[in-house]
Amino acid sequence: MFGIKKKQKSEKIMADENLKHIAFIMDGNGRWAKQKGMPREFGHKKGAETMKNIVRYCGSINVNCVTVYAFSTENWKRPEAEVNAIMELLGQYIDYLYTVMEKDDIQVHFLGDKGRFTPELRARLEKAEADSAKYSKILNVALNYGGRDEIVHAVNALIKQGKTEITEQDIEANLYTSHCPPPDLIVRTAGEIRTSNFLMWQGAYSELYFTDVLWPDFSEEDVDNAVKEYYKRTRRFGAVV
Repeated sequence: MFGIKKKQKSEKIMADENLKHIAFIMDGNGRWAKQKGMPREFGHKKGAETMKNIVRYCGSINVNCVTVYAFSTENWKRPEAEVNAIMELLGQYIDYLYTVMEKDDIQVHFLGDKGRFTPELRARLEKAEADSAKYSKILNVALNYGGRDEIVHAVNALIKQGKTEITEQDIEANLYTSHCPPPDLIVRTAGEIRTSNFLMWQGAYSELYFTDVLWPDFSEEDVDNAVKEYYKRTRRFGAVV
């Protein structure tokens, strides 16, 4: 009508064997809410809805492992009301997982130190992991997670095992992500150009993609754009290709 053409969504690109794992640093919830004159908690709620959509979309393009950075070890420094709102959203997300884990074939893992959560929440996290273990598509949700903390955790586990000489393979086997390959692509939203203590070991050779889009506005088309950019890259892993 009136000669105006509706914008068509770009064609999605299916992942192949070279793109098994995408990790997301979901940044910008608070800024998104501030732009709309709303409290930060409103942004986290919208961000949680975006996460659900993006995880399902990644599954639809044959990405078999998705990792999302939901709550870092540093995020405890945020205002108490904001932290409490995030914990409430986490409880709601666990409920949501039970409605989709079988249908979407989701095996969920919560990466990080669960010891700081309440006993009730920790039990719910562990139960969701156990109940979804029979499914095959991996969703890693990083909670109370820090990359440095993860490496320290792995080394301490090896010391307890009596290891006196530690190899890279030993550390990899004791990381929170020992059940999946390292990320091929790490995406960060909201214009920040750093990885902020996220998957420091695993991301050593990951391709990095940064976008100004705030996480609550991140869409399926934004995933397509990141994947398109990934396939333009040549991964050398230190060699000459």
